[in-house]
Amino acid sequence: MDLKINNRKALITGAAGGMGEATARLLLDEGVHIILTDIDEAGLTETADRLGGGDRVSTVVADLTKEKGVKAVADAAGDIDILVHTTGVTGAKGDPLEDVSIDDYREAFEIDFLTGVQMARSFIPGMRKRGWGRVVFVTSENVAQPYPDEAVYNAAKAALLTFVKGTAQLYAIDGVCINSVAPAFIETGMTDGMMEKRAKKLGMTKDEAINTFLNESRPHLVLHRRGKAEEVAAVIAFLCSELASFVIGSNYRVDGGSVQSIEL
Repeated sequence: MDLKINNRKALITGAAGGMGEATARLLLDEGVHIILTDIDEAGLTETADRLGGGDRVSTVVADLTKEKGVKAVADAAGDIDILVHTTGVTGAKGDPLEDVSIDDYREAFEIDFLTGVQMARSFIPGMRKRGWGRVVFVTSENVAQPYPDEAVYNAAKAALLTFVKGTAQLYAIDGVCINSVAPAFIETGMTDGMMEKRAKKLGMTKDEAINTFLNESRPHLVLHRRGKAEEVAAVIAFLCSELASFVIGSNYRVDGGSVQSIEL
């Protein structure tokens, strides 16, 4: 399918593997020039090597929670047409009042919410001036189905979704389509880490940890497996395209049926 974005320029954050890499691969196939950024220098280099792409792929190592990191990305990227923001962490887990500290909440908001605001501030006004732009933020199933032991993640991702909806309404008239994608339990480094911790805690293999987690914590994920980064990337790529010109402020769930509600 021709997404009609040949020769556009895209910035992908959190791009050291996972959904960022999978999205970059699809956009490269559509003729897009890609800038990848992540705090993980080694992972970013490996991702760029796997992608190939020659001079259509460049990288910027940066911590987006720091002003100097945001500036480094903005300076290196220049004017862009597409922003895909996948940066995020699950953060601290446990009882939301007794196990999780205020600093844990601050960390989640810094990474999961404010980095998105910083990227929006850096690039969306330029898209508006040029009359075209596509912006996709990665939220989570947790915005619609918050889990008690993931309170910091629930709150930060919900804040991001609210930001997406309000900002989208303001900028759409000027040709900038801002949307989000809400994955559930995708096969990435983040969920690998979660399952490795679970396996160690419960004295089982990683595969057993995944299966028991699905049974106990995600009973409505009817496919009974982790999603693949490529399955999320396909939806992101569509939202980055000319074909998504009538999609404004939406939150597309890619969750294997995990969320039972019809809202968000």
